[in-house]
Amino acid sequence: MAWDEWEQLKAEATARQSTGMRLNQLPADPGGSGGDQSGLRVNQDDLGAVGHEAFILHDQLRTQADMGTDKDGSGPTMQAGAALKSHNFALGSELVTTVSMWDSQLKHLLQSCAHISNHLNYSKALHANNDAEIAASVRNRVGEALPVSELAKYFK
Repeated sequence: MAWDEWEQLKAEATARQSTGMRLNQLPADPGGSGGDQSGLRVNQDDLGAVGHEAFILHDQLRTQADMGTDKDGSGPTMQAGAALKSHNFALGSELVTTVSMWDSQLKHLLQSCAHISNHLNYSKALHANNDAEIAASVRNRVGEALPVSELAKYFK
């Protein structure tokens, strides 16, 4: 890249910055909905969908990605590695190491998927309970919704 080309690129970048193009802000809302759109918004369906996908991934990994070991720690790949190792093939010990590392990483990934799924299911239930408590607290003794004048007291 020539020096004058570099200077030209710098000048173009400066011109873009001065015309309002910024990377650290949201673009203007074309719908004109107004209000602050910078907050994180998640609804119950989003949490449930992500949790369900994590559960599906966990199930698929558990059934399809286990290449080396059975429940007792000796699957076909591990047995092949042990057989090669017993005949002094260097590949045998490398295969056993590979299977051990794979199983270790797979267990960590399965734990992560389970953690995500369980946490999102818990969050979904917790938020539903919180919503129910809030709905109950903004009702009067008879069970009717509080008038706006009463609700306004909570926001002062």
